[in-house]
Amino acid sequence: MEDRLDDIINGLHQKSKTKQTIYRNTQQTFNRMKEISQALVAELTERVTKQDAEVLIEYRNLNEHEFHVKFSGDLLVFVMHSNIITFPDDSEIMQSVYVQEDFRRRFFGHIMAYNFMADTIKYNRLDDPGYLVGRMLVNIENHFCIEGVRQLDLSFEQASDIARNEITDKTLRVIVESAMIAAVNNDLMGQDISEIERITLKQKLENTHLTRPHKLGFQIVHELTN
Repeated sequence: MEDRLDDIINGLHQKSKTKQTIYRNTQQTFNRMKEISQALVAELTERVTKQDAEVLIEYRNLNEHEFHVKFSGDLLVFVMHSNIITFPDDSEIMQSVYVQEDFRRRFFGHIMAYNFMADTIKYNRLDDPGYLVGRMLVNIENHFCIEGVRQLDLSFEQASDIARNEITDKTLRVIVESAMIAAVNNDLMGQDISEIERITLKQKLENTHLTRPHKLGFQIVHELTN
């Protein structure tokens, strides 16, 4: 009985220590991503205002787990999840020889980037959707992979690449820049006229705008490969 209890205690200790390290790695990555995004916004603002002073690009830090980058009518919401995750054994990332070589590499912190319309936040339109641009997985050795949409067009977006993908300032900047490009190219679509030909007084009173244009959305990688 004591041996089994020791096994449980040792297993819990190893897994807890692993997850704590991954959380710290993810938090450091997220903090660095904040700094890089802030510097990128400042650089873009300086260059853009020379051409058009009315174009605004803004960085906003919400808390330790969220920050926003706003540009034109788009808003990128970057969120770091507080939990450490793993995946089923048959998932692509678990099939990597690199992951299988060390049990600790099966666990990941994750950072998501969502694209909203800027007015969704400004007018508190709670029913407006946001669209996932990408998810960054961070492991115990500060390796990463990117999952998400084809529009990111990144050279390191495959889960199988995690063995050689090490987090650097350069890669973090490329990720933020690519998310911005994807958001800019994600067009705003108007509603079909049949959807707005009748409204109720309740709808008129509750909505800041009577119509609800929405983002075109993205093609998620797994939808294209199935």
